[in-house]
Amino acid sequence: TKPSESEVANGLKALQDAWDAKDYSRKRTKAYPKFREQLDLLYWDKKNGTNKWVEAIDKVKSDNPKP
Repeated sequence: TKPSESEVANGLKALQDAWDAKDYSRKRTKAYPKFREQLDLLYWDKKNGTNKWVEAIDKVKSDNPKP
C-alpha cells in the first residue's frame, strides 16, 4: 500500500534527524590530521616526551563536540 503524506513526512524527518545527529562526526573526519601526520606526531611525541598528537586530537574534538 502507498504511504500517507504524514508517513512520508515523518520518514523524511527521521532520516534528516539521523543525518543531522552525525554532522559532528563528518566535520571531525575532515578536520583530523591525515594518518601519516598523526603517526609522525606520535613518533615525535614518544621521542621528545611531548603531547602534540593528543593536543591535535583534543582540538578537533573540542571544535566539533559530540551532541
